[in-house]
Amino acid sequence: MPSNATPLSQRTPQLGVGQLLEGLRPSFRFAEVSFDSYIPDPAHPSQEKAVTALREFSASVGASQGGGGFLGKLFGRAPARPKVPAGIYLDGGFGVGKTHLLASLYHSVEGQRAFGTFVEYTNLVGALSFRRTVDVLSDYALVCIDEFELDDPGDTVLMSRLMRELADAGVKLAATSNTIPGSLGEGRFAAADFQREIQVLSDQFTVIKVDGEDYRHRGLPEAPAPLGSEEIEDFATRQYPEARIAVDDFDALCNHITGVHPSRYRQLVTDMDVLVLKDVETIEAQALALRFVVLADRLYDQDIKIVASGKPFDQLFTEEMMAGGYMKKYHRTVSRLTALARAGQMGEVAL
Repeated sequence: MPSNATPLSQRTPQLGVGQLLEGLRPSFRFAEVSFDSYIPDPAHPSQEKAVTALREFSASVGASQGGGGFLGKLFGRAPARPKVPAGIYLDGGFGVGKTHLLASLYHSVEGQRAFGTFVEYTNLVGALSFRRTVDVLSDYALVCIDEFELDDPGDTVLMSRLMRELADAGVKLAATSNTIPGSLGEGRFAAADFQREIQVLSDQFTVIKVDGEDYRHRGLPEAPAPLGSEEIEDFATRQYPEARIAVDDFDALCNHITGVHPSRYRQLVTDMDVLVLKDVETIEAQALALRFVVLADRLYDQDIKIVASGKPFDQLFTEEMMAGGYMKKYHRTVSRLTALARAGQMGEVAL
């Protein structure tokens, strides 16, 4: 018989500093991926080129970058650092396997390394302080940042400083994003006023373009229509008789996540296999929409199937949102939620 998991709207996860650091590794979905398990699309040669570039970059992780440390710089004795970027930056649309490649890089190197989303790093700074975060991560061989986006000026300055100081310490950096570094922040805030910080970020990376179609829906039928609210729970229990099922009303869940910091969403979706989401509606508020983006990423990371009623996920965000400054985030979210919903209603594995 299925077991009832606590609804997400009734969960209040707590997260300590140790858990933040422990959590900086690939999620369940990407726990065992590798370069060999990434299947490039022959129609898009950039995918194969990205694999080759990352394999070569992997071999450089842990190699001495020179430098001489802070005192050496202070007294002018630091040897010249090679004028090569400290990191690699995967730029491409959603669904081309950038996170798979980034996690494969993480798994391919030895030594201390970190893998986290952009919000997890900004929250780490909030928990530890900026200086302590630099001290901790400076001992790492590799720092991977998934879905690198700058949504406000404060984050721009913060991540610019963090990446610069880690690069100076010899840490290799790797990131994924839907936006090339020089264009980060466009359409979200007055990016021109922070061009210096954005340029500093851009200077840390070699950009690798990854083209392609959204593999989550390539060659697949359209997602099934949402179920009726009166049948949704019975359907889930029949479809998944051994699963841990959490049942939430969409409005209640939306109200709840506004009071939970996005850094805790990974813990919010633990100990469950299926999310039954009743009466999905279009999200009108941008702040809530951005929080739901993070929640959707965590659901996708943990491969949690979704059985939903109400509006289909391609109507989750307004037309203005889908065409605005955060459009790439929202399109990625629709892609991921649709894949989870298709898996939930058709009993498939979500790609």
